[in-house]
Amino acid sequence: MKRDILFLICLILLPMQVVNLTAQEKKMNMADYEKRKREFIQREAGLSKAEADKYFPLNSELTKKKFELHRIHKEKVQRIKENSNISDEEYRKMLEDDLELKMKEAALEKEYAPKFEKVLTPEKLYKAQQAERNFIQKEVSNFRNNRGNGRNR
Repeated sequence: MKRDILFLICLILLPMQVVNLTAQEKKMNMADYEKRKREFIQREAGLSKAEADKYFPLNSELTKKKFELHRIHKEKVQRIKENSNISDEEYRKMLEDDLELKMKEAALEKEYAPKFEKVLTPEKLYKAQQAERNFIQKEVSNFRNNRGNGRNR
């Protein structure tokens, strides 16, 4: 009887551990991604440690604000898509929301431009932005290639 109860408890707790380990693995992968991105940008843009220490917190702040804009936009679009009969007016609203998102993103870029120029020269800023784009493209490509192999890096 005790053995059956112990087995039942293990059966209940094991899936929780697997979920917990998977969540931790995803967090570690994200931390690894950010570390690799930082190293890549710093190397490609030729940033000194002092420049990197000023640039990356600012870049992270901007990225978080953009992420929040995209999250809100995605929620709006999802609410409309939940309706199986989407009207032309609702499609129009989604298109307007897409434009609004781009405009808000552009406004953020404009707001942060002078802040970035205080920490990097225009040349290094341009190189850092290009390096970030290149890194993201490379990561997306690697993800797609590895997904077909059953691996996610």
